[in-house]
Amino acid sequence: MYSTLLIPFAHYFGAYVLGYLLGSIPFGLVVTRLAGTKDIRSIGSGNIGATNVLRTGSRSLAAATLLGDMLKGTAAVLIAAWWDDRLAIAAGFGAVVGHIFPIWVGFKGGKGVATYIGVLIAMSWPIAAAFGLIWGLAAYLTRYSSLSGLIASAATPLLLWASGDGRAATLFLALTALVWIMHRANIARLIAGTEPRIGQSTRRPAPSSPPA
Repeated sequence: MYSTLLIPFAHYFGAYVLGYLLGSIPFGLVVTRLAGTKDIRSIGSGNIGATNVLRTGSRSLAAATLLGDMLKGTAAVLIAAWWDDRLAIAAGFGAVVGHIFPIWVGFKGGKGVATYIGVLIAMSWPIAAAFGLIWGLAAYLTRYSSLSGLIASAATPLLLWASGDGRAATLFLALTALVWIMHRANIARLIAGTEPRIGQSTRRPAPSSPPA
């Protein structure tokens, strides 16, 4: 239950910064470097998220990345909520923004889905379970990770509104819009029929030579 008492803006900003810094931890880059693989940013799409880590051929590294990216969102919300439950929304938003634009690696991060799920777990685990079921069904039917995330994220605000949690629904409407924006290249490839399927390798184009 959200309290009706006002709290200072500085508290919301602090919660956002906490979420942002936790969200900025680049687990995909960390786990692949610890494993001694190539820089994940030079593989596949160049993204540091779990889907691209899977293109290294290591399911365990991809799973570790997914878990880390999820838990940093969950941790941000739970820490903020421990202080005041109204701060959870600011921390959750900050965590997803931090994952997408991480300060530690030049503001070039993932596309936000894993951290989105982690925030959702902390705020409404039944809806997070529904997200997982929708994603899993879409992935089974289409074999597209990006499309599955887009479908599940689109359903999330509606499910939250139906559950009666208007604040969380508003947050996830904004986060869903952000996730869709970050997937605009994937959407274009899906339309063109060139989007790689789950587990399929992709090649980054070689950099062009500088003019003589």
